[in-house]
Amino acid sequence: MDTLLEPWKGIIDGRHRNTEFRRNALADALGSLNGKINNHLYYGLHRTDTGWVFREYAPNASKIYLIGDFNGWRRNSSWELKAIGSGDWELKIQDGFISHGQLYKLYIEWPGGGGERIPSYATRCVQDPDTKIFSAQVWCPKPYKWKNHKVSRRTAPLVYECHIGMSGEEEKVSTFEEFRTDVLPRIDRLGYNTLQIMALQEHPYYGSFGYQVSNFFALSSRFGTPEEFKALVDDAHGRGLAVIMDVVHSHSVDNEAEGLSLFDGREDLYFHYGPAGRHPAWGSRCFDYGKNETCCYLLSNLKFWMEEYHLDGFRFDGVTSMLYWDHGLGRDFGDYQYYFDSNVNEGALSYLSLANLLVHEIDPDAITVAEDVSGFAGLAAPYEAGGIGFDYRLSMGVADHWIKWIKERDDWHWDMGEIWYELTRKRDDEKTISYAECHDQAMVGDKTIIFRLLDSLMYTDMTVLHQNLIVDRGIALHKMIRLLTMATAGDGYLNFMGNEFGHPEWIDFPREGNGWSYKYARRQWHLVDDEMLRYRHLDKWDEAMVHLAANERFLDEKPEQLCINDGDKVLIISRKDCIFAFNFNPIQSFTDYGFAAPEGNYKVILDSDRKEFGGFSRENDDVEHRVVDGQLKLYIPSRCAIVLKKVK
Repeated sequence: MDTLLEPWKGIIDGRHRNTEFRRNALADALGSLNGKINNHLYYGLHRTDTGWVFREYAPNASKIYLIGDFNGWRRNSSWELKAIGSGDWELKIQDGFISHGQLYKLYIEWPGGGGERIPSYATRCVQDPDTKIFSAQVWCPKPYKWKNHKVSRRTAPLVYECHIGMSGEEEKVSTFEEFRTDVLPRIDRLGYNTLQIMALQEHPYYGSFGYQVSNFFALSSRFGTPEEFKALVDDAHGRGLAVIMDVVHSHSVDNEAEGLSLFDGREDLYFHYGPAGRHPAWGSRCFDYGKNETCCYLLSNLKFWMEEYHLDGFRFDGVTSMLYWDHGLGRDFGDYQYYFDSNVNEGALSYLSLANLLVHEIDPDAITVAEDVSGFAGLAAPYEAGGIGFDYRLSMGVADHWIKWIKERDDWHWDMGEIWYELTRKRDDEKTISYAECHDQAMVGDKTIIFRLLDSLMYTDMTVLHQNLIVDRGIALHKMIRLLTMATAGDGYLNFMGNEFGHPEWIDFPREGNGWSYKYARRQWHLVDDEMLRYRHLDKWDEAMVHLAANERFLDEKPEQLCINDGDKVLIISRKDCIFAFNFNPIQSFTDYGFAAPEGNYKVILDSDRKEFGGFSRENDDVEHRVVDGQLKLYIPSRCAIVLKKVK
């Protein structure tokens, strides 16, 4: 579909053949990856008819002992694993020797050394509150009984991005159960159809936001038990929400005591040897995706999360770092050649293709989303067409442009043509999800949109008892920016928890620099619940906007430009049966503003100037507007967005 890719056709075809070769090598006799990728069912600790069996992959080990509460944490021959070939080790344990809740680890010896390790396939890890040391935990409660089926495929994901630990009001780590009872109903009310959860894989440092993973198969115990998380997913499915997780396969924490680094004494068990195995910016370990051991480990990890927790898909973090040997650091990717030169990590490319193939074999309705800043061509194109196979890619440049426009120019000087171009500049062969801001813009050191627009007035002038011109401007633009981002989105829209109502504070996790405080690692829901504060106006706007997208399904069709007038600061577009009119002019309202429009009669179905959304109700929304001689004429108040729908 993209003729500019013609010079690299041979490379694209070669990459596809390479993936097919690896796929055939890993698949079963029927060509199914799903039928063969089952590492998680073999390795780790498993219940049997007569007791337990534990297996580990550690080809460089000379001896391995299972140590824990059940044997006083002592190494002895009764708990020594036996080498069974191909780098695998096994220990069979009779019933009655270990029980639910007990802690355990491995002690691995290798030529020239040894040390305690958490099993690589551990599915439950807990941290001692005093020593802060992590251990694996035997976990075998009664099986959870699922009440709801998984949801059907989301063709236009409306994504609510969240973090469980910082989702509560209190200055602490919030839990799965608290999220399920207190936050999930809010998301349901707002109308989002997809829940994207961060930081689910176990990570030693809470402040890493979940991006320094140590135990890939373990659900972070900070937030509760596996059964409590299953109840959350189950409840979400009952509300019609798909649940996807932020999966971190882009790197692994460097910790040896908790993670995979030097697991059996080898530097390159799952990682690259030497400098290539260490991320220069993140201080973490880089996977060698070209090794089948690594590939199967990570593929099995995806299957485990889908099967064990009934997840509906994944948002793959750090794809740019995976794709390039230099991790994309310091590059502007202004030329297609960067996607086809020797800097591309071909092993990572084939792994990502295999991951998408496996996920969709397991569940054809699953959602996969790529977080990539490089614009890698074909990343979200169908695998059958030579693409990598992601369902969606994030339009990360959209948020960057909003920051640039707000930061560098006042809205008198916003260029309507530039805004239209940057918000709609997407590849035709790839589906995308847009956002005005995600968790990245909410982190300490950056600023959310509302923070940039209002600054300290967020703390003093958000009351409904008096007007403030700066606050009026900020609220008006906040609503318009989010609606325009959604109206021009490729195929989906995303919002981070709390940003919908303009949460007034940044995110700063407990760390040494802030005295290990939880003050900014939470969400202050009381602000939006207070009828005397204007945060509720933004929340109501977000609810109306998201429901509009869900009900009208305008994301199913591409947006079309109807009018761009930079002098007037007016931008008008159509999408499906809807017309979106934006007047960014700071002072001038327009009466009988005429523009070419599709034939028909139209009625206003959403108006950012309504009082319920913190506006001034300058528009008469009951009037029916008719296209006459190909022209539609509207009254468009200043700093206002209205949506009209064709009357059937």
